[in-house]
Formats: sequence, C-alpha cells, structure tokens
Amino acid sequence: MTQQAAALQTYNNELVKCIEDLCSKRDELNSQIKQEEEERERLEHDIHVLSEKLSRVNKSLEQRLAARATFDRTIAETEAAYTKILESSQSLLSVLKQEAGNLSKATEPRRREHYQQ
Repeated sequence: MTQQAAALQTYNNELVKCIEDLCSKRDELNSQIKQEEEERERLEHDIHVLSEKLSRVNKSLEQRLAARATFDRTIAETEAAYTKILESSQSLLSVLKQEAGNLSKATEPRRREHYQQ
C-alpha cells in the first residue's frame, strides 16, 4: 500500500501542479484580455474623436468649396462684363473716330469753298 499511497501522492502532486499551471495560464490570459479591452476602449474613443473631427473638417470643406464656387462664378461674371465693356469701348471709339472723320470731311470743303469765293 505504501507504493500505492506514494503513487497516489505523486498523481495528486502532479494534478495540483497541473491545476496551478492552468490557473497561472488563465491569469496571464485574463491580463492579456484586460489589456486588449483597454486598448479597444482607447481605440473606440480615438475613433469617436476622429469621427467628430472628420465631420467638422467635412463641414468646413463643404463651406469652403461653396465659397470657392461663388468666387469662381463672380470672377467669371465680372470677366465677362469687363470683356463686354472693352468691346463696347472699342466700338464707341471706332464710331467716334468715324464721326470725327466725317465731321472733318464735312467742315473741310466748306472752308475751301469759303476761301475760294
């Protein structure tokens, strides 16, 4: 019986050691789980913060794009109006030169006729 008692004691010791090892591994795993849960919480918080920031940036970008479109439209309209003014000025100058030439022609013969008489 002493051999059986010794064998039983050996098995018991090994069983206790195995259980202690399993408990130790479980504790280590629990520690890893806690670390990953904390990391997940930090990441979720960062995602929330970044999502809010992204939303603000998108809103700002949308406003700036609208403002740029307004600038583009205003510039295009102003350039078109300025082009029309230049064309009108050119036409006016052309008409004025033509009229001035006609007036010069109309007044020159009279002066000659006036002096010839």
